Amino acid sequence: MEDDIRTLEISVISDIHLGTHASKAKSLLKYLKSINPRILILNGDIIDSWRFSRNYFPKPHLKVIRQIIRMLEKGTRIVYVTGNHDEVFRKFNKTRIGNFEIVNQFEITLNNNRTWIFHGDIFDLIIHQAKWLAKLGAAAYGFLTIINKLTNQILKHFGIKEVIFYKSMKDRILKDKTTLTKFEQTLARMAAFRNYQTVICGHTHIPVDKVLSSDKGPVRYLNCGDWVEHFTAAEYDNNEWNLLYFKGEAEEEPELVGDDLFIPDQKQLYRKILEEFAVASLF
Repeated sequence: MEDDIRTLEISVISDIHLGTHASKAKSLLKYLKSINPRILILNGDIIDSWRFSRNYFPKPHLKVIRQIIRMLEKGTRIVYVTGNHDEVFRKFNKTRIGNFEIVNQFEITLNNNRTWIFHGDIFDLIIHQAKWLAKLGAAAYGFLTIINKLTNQILKHFGIKEVIFYKSMKDRILKDKTTLTKFEQTLARMAAFRNYQTVICGHTHIPVDKVLSSDKGPVRYLNCGDWVEHFTAAEYDNNEWNLLYFKGEAEEEPELVGDDLFIPDQKQLYRKILEEFAVASLF
């Protein structure tokens, strides 16, 4: 219902990983339908080219793309900030077609506060020094996701609440959240050096809202989390940034007539998405 739609200035989401079993596209679709932002920022790893398979791109994933295009058609400005899993788009940096643009990083001033938004992988040493290791980890993560999915199907049969294995393991590893990670330390220094008061990333899949200290002053750091484990977004409204934990349960949607769409290969899909955004941007 339209009365349930929240109007806000900006929504930042990242790490959707469409095209993989880990993606929780149905929950994301419900969130997108619940908001009417002036700007929607897709902060990297939206489509997972590292684990993309022509044999797996289900309808809920396609519906997420359709919903984003619908938002674009209704006047929402869409900013696609590239990540490491959708790095193929980085060659389109600073491409703008109407209300749709692709960038490697995004800067905006809000209420005299300079905000820097980027995916975050540029500060990940493994990505730069041993990319093969990062891809191996992504493959292992994908395998664990499939095992997790099968386990939850069994749990659902017995009426037991689903679990997310990798979230539980990560929470144990990162239980001391008061200590700044090297990622956060580097982030604070760079943001302060470039005179940003707020910095927003994704990449780590860990939602964070804290103030980082540096020798050049404090920096507000938000990590918008992910739509694999945490279902979170960074939202700006009423002159304030907040981290939203989306609690809505995904509902089963009726199938549409003629909804069995052809699933293209990787290059065809990227080209098709760009064409769709380009057409929508003209209106």
